[in-house]
Amino acid sequence: MEQQQNQKPQRSWAKNTVMVKVGIITILMLLLLIPLSMIESIIYERENMNRKAIKEVSSKWSNEQVVKGPILTVPMLMERENQEGEVIEYTKYWYLLPKELKIDGDVDPRSLNRGIYDIIVYSSNLDVKGQFDLKSIPKPSDLKEIQLDKAFLTVGINDLRGIKNQIKVKWNDTTLDIEPGSRIPKLVESGVTIPVTLSEEGQSKYDFSFNLVLQGSQNLSFIPLGATTQVSMHSKWDSPSFVGNFLPDTREVTEEGFTAKWTVLQLNRNFPLQWISGEFKQYSNFDQSAFGVDLLIPVNDYQTSMRSAKYGAMTIALTFLIFFLVEVINKTRIHPLQYAMVGIALCLFYTLLVSISEHSSFNLAFGIASVAIVSMISLYSLSLFKNKKLSLMLMLILFGIYTFLFITLQMVDYALLMGSIGLTMILGATMFYTRKINWYQLNLSTAGSVS
Repeated sequence: MEQQQNQKPQRSWAKNTVMVKVGIITILMLLLLIPLSMIESIIYERENMNRKAIKEVSSKWSNEQVVKGPILTVPMLMERENQEGEVIEYTKYWYLLPKELKIDGDVDPRSLNRGIYDIIVYSSNLDVKGQFDLKSIPKPSDLKEIQLDKAFLTVGINDLRGIKNQIKVKWNDTTLDIEPGSRIPKLVESGVTIPVTLSEEGQSKYDFSFNLVLQGSQNLSFIPLGATTQVSMHSKWDSPSFVGNFLPDTREVTEEGFTAKWTVLQLNRNFPLQWISGEFKQYSNFDQSAFGVDLLIPVNDYQTSMRSAKYGAMTIALTFLIFFLVEVINKTRIHPLQYAMVGIALCLFYTLLVSISEHSSFNLAFGIASVAIVSMISLYSLSLFKNKKLSLMLMLILFGIYTFLFITLQMVDYALLMGSIGLTMILGATMFYTRKINWYQLNLSTAGSVS
């Protein structure tokens, strides 16, 4: 009777000892979330520094470019009577978009450096041609005169600093010079103006063409102003991202570069081919129909590093689980401070990853960081486990965890699926290997009953 009474406190003490150890490990894991969050802040800060470097270099080279136009503007002198019977003259503008617009562009990308950061810029050579058709000239009731001799073309260019040639516009058989600035800022905020003279002898079709050498950074886009707009682009850049409202009808991306072709019809956009000022104000925002290409660095290492840091808590939990199971099964006592040092080493993996990836590829950085951390923890475990086989098993498991993490990071679209399957398999393996442990009779100073 007395022996049974003595066994009850011992079992209660053993049970409480295990629970205390589990509680301490849990608290350590929660505390290690603090350095993990600090590491995420470091990654975010480095990414912001990269963005600032891109913004600074782009501001000096020239920013993203959007080519808009040309738009033909014809002043119309109007007259009306006021309430006193006086005739008042005022001007409205007839805006006409091209019937055909064809752009053939060659984009030459370059990589500039700002410290350790790479910034992608480009120099493009654009051949622009098309045709205006003035068959249907509007004649509102208060029209007095159509001022054909004061007509002008406007070509929108997002950053005028990027223009690197003297643009000569061929208008039918005439070569025209351009003027800086836009006369229609509500439609085209930034651009150049080309004064043209329209014939009063019934000529309705006008062909135009010009060459534009344009510098920019990261993105080159176009507005489909033609009734039929055809854009063809060629470049040596092998990792383009096609963006905007329209994807290319045909595209070919190889290691030598890419070729892409777009065809956009008038029916594909939400503005008419012609209108008079004061009408259709909603059509002034042409940018909603923009399309083009981003010249991106193949992998954004900061985003991938941030995604990997999201798995930090999982990596720490799995590693602590391995150490705890070694304690339970192998009669090994591991001090909480030793758990803490292992956890800090796991956190340092992400610092190594982002710092090395800034000077090399992400894949190489991941390999170096994982080998360094796994080797350090495995060597440290030799003094804890006193068993080379267990340390070797720990090393293989850790390499398996980091290999699983690397594969998950590469498979962006299937990351959730891979993560769910992997965690399920890990939980299943843990349940299998601990199924015969009698947790009620377990004492961390002695072996649990495992058979």
